[in-house]
Amino acid sequence: MLNFTFWDILSNLLLAARWTVLLSAIAFVCGGVAGLLVLLARVAPLRPLQGAMKIYIELFQGTPLLMQLFIVFFVLPLVGVETSPWTAAAVSLTLFTSAYLAEIWRGCVDAVPKGQWEASASLALSYGEQMRYVVLPQALRIAVPPTVGFSVQVVKGTAVTSIIGFVEITKAGTMITNATFQPFLVYGLVGLLYFALCYPLSLSAKALERKLNVAR
Repeated sequence: MLNFTFWDILSNLLLAARWTVLLSAIAFVCGGVAGLLVLLARVAPLRPLQGAMKIYIELFQGTPLLMQLFIVFFVLPLVGVETSPWTAAAVSLTLFTSAYLAEIWRGCVDAVPKGQWEASASLALSYGEQMRYVVLPQALRIAVPPTVGFSVQVVKGTAVTSIIGFVEITKAGTMITNATFQPFLVYGLVGLLYFALCYPLSLSAKALERKLNVAR
């Protein structure tokens, strides 16, 4: 058993927390971009495209993130596509995030009153112009709180990537526990670090929801 002090354990967990934050940011930003494209296809006036995006969303919402991670990490190399833990973690979380954000945002688009669509159509705006100038600006106000709230799920979802050897907070906690045999201390600190990352996001989502509701 190695002689780790409290500060040694905490400093190592904080170093691992950098990768949790970075992976969360990559998944959220890339997933947001992909989710926007999925959303536009999901609400486009083309039924085949709508159907394909509906299947995409239901596929990622209806299967565990762990299974998606295993497919990217273990199955893709079988068909000649080599993936590192970093790549597999980023790709899996990006796809997972894109599906959920697309569905969250679709609900926000549906919440825009039908009269707004009819009014913009009466001005001879094309579908793209309706979305750009009328619908999306209104849906954005509705979408901000749940989008920020979902970022908490992305941060917590990074813990699953420890299964394939990606060294984030959970994986670092397991490695330190194996070296120190102090699971209560180590995993207690792991839980506190996740709380420190997620609680401010939860507060931000609630504050934005109150602010935007008052504004409306």
